[in-house]
Amino acid sequence: MSSELNEFRINVQKIYVEMQKNPEQGEFGEQMLDYMNRVLEQKVFTEIEQSRFVHMMDETAELLYENSRGSLTAKRCEGICLRHIEIKDFEVGEKWCMRLAELHPLELAAYTCKLKLYFTMNNKEAFFEALEALKKSDVVIDHETLELIRLFS
Repeated sequence: MSSELNEFRINVQKIYVEMQKNPEQGEFGEQMLDYMNRVLEQKVFTEIEQSRFVHMMDETAELLYENSRGSLTAKRCEGICLRHIEIKDFEVGEKWCMRLAELHPLELAAYTCKLKLYFTMNNKEAFFEALEALKKSDVVIDHETLELIRLFS
């Protein structure tokens, strides 16, 4: 596993350098976010390293947000939100929750990310506001989210 982690570090650095050279070319940022999220969601790094890589994801996503918003799919935004929630960087996590809702208002993830964020933060008022907004929306709800609604209603 250690050689795989080293390979990840090297690959991320290479993509990151290319992305910094050509920030208007979204494909480097897209590659970076997808690759990083697949590895970081496994939580295989130390807390410090995980945090550093998650912040690199934020930098990458910021470049895409400025230069190529269409590249920020709901899945990519959701990954950024969830990784920030996991490292308890709630401010940046909330920023990406809001952007997810702005860019993809009809996606379930735009609501579930807020629910996860506010639940983790123990912000009951915001949690129930997000839950109520989901109930009033026309978004198709999956079984897991439906159970959550039943539990908290």
